[in-house]
Amino acid sequence: MARTEITDDDQGKKVVNDRGDEIGMVKDVRAGTAHVDPDPGMTDQLKSKLGWGDTDDDTYPLQEEMIEDVTDDEIRVRGDM
Repeated sequence: MARTEITDDDQGKKVVNDRGDEIGMVKDVRAGTAHVDPDPGMTDQLKSKLGWGDTDDDTYPLQEEMIEDVTDDEIRVRGDM
């Protein structure tokens, strides 16, 4: 069974899409939510699908329902996002 909950140990992991492309990195974990620093090359369309509009912060929250799996090395977001 895939793990989708985020722990403090997930800080620093890369975040990848369903194709394995890196879309960011977990900069911080707050209250069980990963806060992701997006890859500068990530398109605005993907940011929009993830609910990451323009903000003043450098990181964006990654909600648990967006997560397909958390492994030792990465967090994979769902393909239907």
